Amino acid sequence: MAKLLIVDDDAKICSFLLLFAQEWGHAAIHAGSARDGLALARAEHCDLILLDLDLPDGNGLRILPELIDAPSHPEVIIITGTGDINGAKLAFQYGAWDFVSKPFTMEEIALPVSRALAYRKEKRALSTPLNLKRDGILGSSQEIRNCLEDVARASATDASVLISGETGTGKELFARAIHENSKRAEAGFIAVDCGAIPESLAEGLFFGYEKGAFTGAAARQEGIIAQAAGGTLFLDEIGDLSANIQKALLRALQERRIRPLGAAQEVPVDFRVVAATNRDLSAMVVQKRFREDLLFRIRAFEIKLPPLRVRKDDIEVMAVSKIHQICRHYDLGMKGIAPEFIKSLQANDWPGNVRELLNVLEYALAAAGDDPTLHPKHLPPEYRASTVALKYTPAPPGGTGDSDKRPMESAFPTLLDHRSMSEAQYLQMLIERVKGDRDMAVALAGISQSGLYSLMKKHHLTFADHSGDR
Repeated sequence: MAKLLIVDDDAKICSFLLLFAQEWGHAAIHAGSARDGLALARAEHCDLILLDLDLPDGNGLRILPELIDAPSHPEVIIITGTGDINGAKLAFQYGAWDFVSKPFTMEEIALPVSRALAYRKEKRALSTPLNLKRDGILGSSQEIRNCLEDVARASATDASVLISGETGTGKELFARAIHENSKRAEAGFIAVDCGAIPESLAEGLFFGYEKGAFTGAAARQEGIIAQAAGGTLFLDEIGDLSANIQKALLRALQERRIRPLGAAQEVPVDFRVVAATNRDLSAMVVQKRFREDLLFRIRAFEIKLPPLRVRKDDIEVMAVSKIHQICRHYDLGMKGIAPEFIKSLQANDWPGNVRELLNVLEYALAAAGDDPTLHPKHLPPEYRASTVALKYTPAPPGGTGDSDKRPMESAFPTLLDHRSMSEAQYLQMLIERVKGDRDMAVALAGISQSGLYSLMKKHHLTFADHSGDR
């Protein structure tokens, strides 16, 4: 027996749906407003919500995302008398199961309800395995649990997967988790950064080439698609692929066959694609910058990773784990972590997400030196400022320009000044730590070599500075 929540202010519709639930052997409760419906969804375990759009206190779409994110994560069917196609599209975008127009018969509502409940039953049966491999994926927030459930479902199939999310959210970690929990785990996981492939080399890199296929082809070279045979090909930032390679990749996905450059015949290849992007590929399709048919191919299953700012409860476990990991790696000895240090981390929005957090933790450990415990003072200045409420005294009425500014206000540095000072301080500490090892500097900084050198040039620094005891 399932439990239905009816959110509608029409007494006749509510009576009809309550009767329907009774005849089909389900329990049902109802609310006549968006506010009451949301309260019931949060307080009760609901399997399915029948949601009207035209409610006394606003449009039902306004609360749809919160209903779907309620503790029981119910399915939602929209019921409305407006027949608004734009409302339907938005409802599906938010995650609604179906859209039913009033008036409807018992048979017309029975089909979407039964299918939604059957889907929910299948989804619950496919719960996240207790032994799900999730190396590097830290946290237990609801947002991460939802993503891990998606990983479990994706791992059980051989369909292509698109992982979307902001830069630094861990898309490659989730791609590896899908591979390692799939039947392809024993074969290779081949990762390629599509944004780093020169267009002139892309075809040979993807499909390989025979000896003599072009000037400089001194030996046969296997392409990355062939290398992924039996396993998974991870295409990071797939939105950066050129139009020609998009077309060639689409054909390879459709036919499961490739022709290396200079080869006389095509060869079959069994591979699975997991792609990732921080772009809106649907918008790129509209702009004619990404093929719609390729998007359909790679998005058979989609996982949307949440930014760190919406799962701040995970920051503590991530920080503790990574700090201990870094201390072990560099043989620094274990550091204590003050509660205020964690609060300072949680007060930031982390536009660079997990990657940014890890870089800041590296900075804090370098700043701490031999200090046994990490405190907020070990963080870069701009990350500490997030916990401070700066109060400014407004100028009195009739005040005259700069002469009325208080000295503290006029001398207070801007955020850009803070960031510039922080960058310079970090780079100086980095140079001291690596003692001339440029590869280690790039690895610790978590940015490209060119990016690091650009920052050092900006602050007039070189690896010869602060050379220590070399």
